[in-house]
Amino acid sequence: MHQASVKGVGCDCLGLLRGVWRELKGFEPEDAPPYSPDWAEATGAETLHAAMARHLVEIGRADIAPGDVALFRMAPRGPAKHCGIVAARGGALSLIHARRNTRVGEEAFSPFWRKKLAFAFRICFG
Repeated sequence: MHQASVKGVGCDCLGLLRGVWRELKGFEPEDAPPYSPDWAEATGAETLHAAMARHLVEIGRADIAPGDVALFRMAPRGPAKHCGIVAARGGALSLIHARRNTRVGEEAFSPFWRKKLAFAFRICFG
């Protein structure tokens, strides 16, 4: 659900991250402004990267581990606009994320996703 972040009801990829943040921290550090499905293409700015960099610790993509947040560039020259939480399943990395018109799911952190990985962040509550 575009712009949603309601546990048990629905969310988009950012809403999933916001919901997990609320479960862990209790409050969101800033309000997410309204955004259209094509917000990243419309502005061309790395808005999601900038917001994550304000509240998470950026790490090298090669250092990504379970519990980290992955930010993906869906178009080769477009801004990063999709995010998920890295997990582990069966000894391999997996990705928990919400995709358009589907439920939150977990899938392999496959070469498809590794190729699109633009940024990685660690959640550190200090």
